[in-house]
Amino acid sequence: MATATVKYLGDLRTECTHNASGTVIYTDAPVDNRGKGEKFSPTDLVATAYASCFLSIVAMFCEDHGYPFTHGEASVTKVMESNPRRISKIEITMDLTGNDWDEKTAEKIIRAGKSCPVAKSINENIEIDITFNV
Repeated sequence: MATATVKYLGDLRTECTHNASGTVIYTDAPVDNRGKGEKFSPTDLVATAYASCFLSIVAMFCEDHGYPFTHGEASVTKVMESNPRRISKIEITMDLTGNDWDEKTAEKIIRAGKSCPVAKSINENIEIDITFNV
C-alpha cells in the first residue's frame, strides 16, 4: 500500500493524505516562489521532519534506557539557495531543558537523536546546524 496520496489543488497547492490514518496536510508554495505562503511548503516539511524525527528517536532512546524525557521542543529555520533552488541549510535550536540529564547522559541521547532516519536521508550538501539547550 502506498504511504500517501498527493493531489494538486491548483494555485501551487497540494493535499497530502496519509493513507493509513487519513490525516491530511496541505502545502503551498512559499511567497518567494510564486505561492501564497499560507501553509507549509514541501521544503518546510523536509526541514521540520528533521526535528520531528530527532525528537521521536530521543523519546524511544530514553524509553529504552530508562531516562526521563518530559520536554523536547525545536525551532526550525530553513535556508534556501537559488541556483539551483534547493535547501542549503537547516538551522535547529533544540530545547531539551528540564529532563534532569547529566552531561554524559545528554551526550548519549543527543547522539541517538542525530542518528534518526531523516538525518541519515538528508543530502550531504545541506548544512545542518543544531544548537542544543540541555
